[in-house]
Formats: sequence, C-alpha cells, structure tokens
Amino acid sequence: MAVLPVIQLGHNSLRKHAENIQEIDDDIRTLAENMIDTMRAYDGIGLAGPQVNVLKRIFVIDFQVLNEEDEAEAFINPVILSAEGDEAMEEGCLSIPDVRAEVARPTKLIVQYETLDGNEVKAELDGLPARVFQHELDHLDGVLFIDKISFLQKKMIEPQLQKIREANSLT
Repeated sequence: MAVLPVIQLGHNSLRKHAENIQEIDDDIRTLAENMIDTMRAYDGIGLAGPQVNVLKRIFVIDFQVLNEEDEAEAFINPVILSAEGDEAMEEGCLSIPDVRAEVARPTKLIVQYETLDGNEVKAELDGLPARVFQHELDHLDGVLFIDKISFLQKKMIEPQLQKIREANSLT
C-alpha cells in the first residue's frame, strides 16, 4: 500500500478531537492498511489517525511486535469501558521523535471498538497492549503523552519539545 507522512508536535491536527467513523467502507479499510504500513515503516507499535492528519477515530496497533503469531489490528471508534491498576512506564511517540518519558497509566482495561468488518468487539487488554491502546486513544482526543507527565519531567525535555514544535509549526 502506501506510507503516509507522520505529522509531528507543532502541527495543529495533533491537538484536535477526531470524529467518529459513521461507515466502514473501502476508504477506511485502505486508510487502515496505509496506517499499518506507515507504523511499520517508522518502527512504531501504534499509530492514530490524527498522526497522519486524518481526524477520524481510528488507530492501529501492531501486535506482531509483541507476539510473532499476532497481526496488526485496526480499532475504529474505540472506547475504554473500565480501567484498573496503575503503572509507570517509559513511552515515546512517532509524532514526538527521540523524546521519551515515564507515564503512569492503568494496567488493565475493558475496551470496545469496531473492526474493519464492522463487527463490534468487547475485549480485555492488559500490560503493553493496554498501554498502547490508551496512548493511541489519547491521540483521538488531542492528548499527547507529554500531557501526562510531571512538571519536572516536562521541564527537562522542554528544549527538545521546543525544537520539534518550531520545526513543525504551521503558520
């Protein structure tokens, strides 16, 4: 398929709320395939619509990174029904290159989403899949992982963030 450009911190689409997908058609299926190709080309584990400048509630996760037998999957109109636990772990983001920080997130989720076939799925996620799901879902709401870190952490990485913002700001 195609590798799409990944937008970076400073681009205004990263701070916008993505819209629900009303119909899962060939355009959405092609978008999902292109997002999987893009995620893999950039060595990511997840990628959300807003990161490729598409303000729709879709993201992809490459579960193959976690287990060779699993595939990449698209999540359409995803929601978290319940969350429990709490663990801090280092995160990064394709839209904020070369920046990593500790983010505390729930460790176990019950989620709901639609598949590319239009089926509604309710699933339990834990560990890294739960973390990636939350990270990508945040993108759909205009939230970045740097919004969830401590003041001190943010202060320490602010020079890096400013360089990325300046290189990617739309005027």
